[in-house]
Parts: sequence; structure tokens; C-alpha cells
Amino acid sequence: VQSQRRVNPKIHDVIKKEVEKLLDARLIYPISDSPWVSPIHCVPKKGGMTVIKNEENELVPTRLVTGWRVCIDYRKLNEATRKDHFPLPFMDQMLERLAGHEYYCFLDGFLGYFQIPIDPKDQEKTTFTCPYGIFAYKRMPFGLCNAPGTFQRCMMAIFHDMIEKTMEVFMDDFSVFGNSFSTCLVNLEKMLKRCKDTKLALNWEKSHFMVK
Repeated sequence: VQSQRRVNPKIHDVIKKEVEKLLDARLIYPISDSPWVSPIHCVPKKGGMTVIKNEENELVPTRLVTGWRVCIDYRKLNEATRKDHFPLPFMDQMLERLAGHEYYCFLDGFLGYFQIPIDPKDQEKTTFTCPYGIFAYKRMPFGLCNAPGTFQRCMMAIFHDMIEKTMEVFMDDFSVFGNSFSTCLVNLEKMLKRCKDTKLALNWEKSHFMVK
């Protein structure tokens, strides 16, 4: 069990909104106690560069902070976790297989790891503490050491008969291809049907279709 960390009061509202959002989406729930408690911490979202003067009146390039990303520090939990060594694809090999086709569809998974439910008996291990209480995840959060391997294994199981033939999968990024418009459309239809059958949600705003 790790104790709560002191958080800058100026970003308490950021944490509160994130917790409320996760509660509303039923991704987390309040928990009374757990032998596994990890602290919350906030990481600045960095934007463009600006120039400011320091104490010695020198101009120093500084990256602007555009907001805050709420994270859970699962390092202690990860140290105690037996590692899943499921291999992730090599990006260069995947790009070689993708090259040379006429049409591509690029699709993005919705909410990433959150699509993977956590076994109820293991949910308490994801418990985190913040100024607004103690909560645990119902679905797999970012920060767990085995999350990438677990997610890739699930995607490989779903699309096992299509990978390297009509599509490629890297985590929650899906690339469907074909040497003609009609072939790519057939491959896309098959992929989308598999998503529907397995309740795998996609983010349409970040997806692109029939790219030449």
C-alpha cells in the first residue's frame, strides 16, 4: 500500500473532473479498502515553445504547458507483477508488409486499453488513492506493465485469420489494405463485422478510409 501523494491544490479540479468522468463511464468504482493502493500523479501536457527571461535576464526557450494528464503510478504493483512477455510486432517489418498496396483504411480503437475488462478478483489490485477517495478499475488502465501485451494478444486473437493477409494490427491501430477499391472494401467489411461480433469499438473521428 502506498500513501496518497501531496498534489498541487491548483490541479485538484483536474483530478476531480477525471474521476467524475471515469465514474460516469463506469470504468472505476469506489472501494473501501485494498491491499494494493497506488498514488495518483499529474503529468503536464506540453504544447509549443515560447521564450521567457530568467532571473539573470537571459532569454530561455521554454515549452508551454497546455493542461494536465492524470496518471496512476503503478510502479510498485508492476514490480510485484509476473511479466507477460507476449511479443509486440516490429514496426519496420509491419511497414514493409503494408507497402505497395493501392488502398488503405486506417482505424483507431476507441478508449484503447479500457476495452479490456479486468477479472473481478483482480480489480482491487488497480486501486488508486486521490484527494477524492479510493477507487479501483473495472477495465484495464494505462500504466500496468502487462497492459500492452494483454491488449495485443486480444487483438491477435480477434483478427488472427486476417493479420498479414488483409490487415495489420499494432495495439489499437488497425490498417486494412487492398490492391483495388473493391478488394479493400471487402477487407474492410470483414474487419468491421469482426469488430461488431466482438464488441470492439472504434473511434471514427480518428479513422481514415480509402487512402491512396
